[in-house]
Amino acid sequence: MSAQDPIQTSIRGSILHVTMDRPKANAIDLATSRIMGEVFRDFRDNPDLRVAILTGAGEKFFCPGWDLKAANDGDAVDGDYGVGGFGGLQELPHLNKPVIAAVNGICCGGGLEIALSCDIILAADHATFALPEINSGTVADAATIKLPKRIPYHVAMEMLLTGRWLDVEEAQRWGFVNHVYPAADLANKAREMAEVLAAGPPLVYAAIKEIVRDAEDAKFQDALNRVTQRQLKTVDTLYGSEDGLEGFRAFSEKRDPVWKGR
Repeated sequence: MSAQDPIQTSIRGSILHVTMDRPKANAIDLATSRIMGEVFRDFRDNPDLRVAILTGAGEKFFCPGWDLKAANDGDAVDGDYGVGGFGGLQELPHLNKPVIAAVNGICCGGGLEIALSCDIILAADHATFALPEINSGTVADAATIKLPKRIPYHVAMEMLLTGRWLDVEEAQRWGFVNHVYPAADLANKAREMAEVLAAGPPLVYAAIKEIVRDAEDAKFQDALNRVTQRQLKTVDTLYGSEDGLEGFRAFSEKRDPVWKGR
């Protein structure tokens, strides 16, 4: 992609780096959202890619979410966000690979919703978080669904109802940030995490992500039955795969497993 593109991508080994780069704040309009959807769709469908890292350009903003200026200029809030919904991640079906959010600054509104759509959230020590939609007379739709399931109900409701800001220490305390690092170390720490995941078994990751999605609103026994009876595609693939036996073989042969993704 060119330097003028709002989404910058690079590939190192099996890791995709995705950077929201839309001055001044990395806000997302309809066109940018559609690009992000295409990027993550291609990541999903590329067997050579195993992990993605999503971050923002600069040191101040990860992403403030929806571009209110673009909305004022005619971008419809209910317009075409693209194949993955807003930000390319929230509604992208069958995304069964790990995605890491490296939150490098202000993360609010739809930006927080995008971070919540990732599997692991790492943050710089100056990052801040909020859902300020209440002050614009609108609803943080995805966050209203997700956040009360991720952190204590009353904390989530306070964020939604008041729009108050959380510093990174409080965000970590409530459990929606995994790790906090000095800003200068964030990119390297995200890369280290991605390398750990990239070395792992991709078929197992796929099964984990599908099980988590499938079980979200299911009763425990119903969800477990679907796994043990191999009713989920990724689970059935795993149990019938070379990788499904490789871990046992490697253990018995006293060597590191070699994951082939098949």
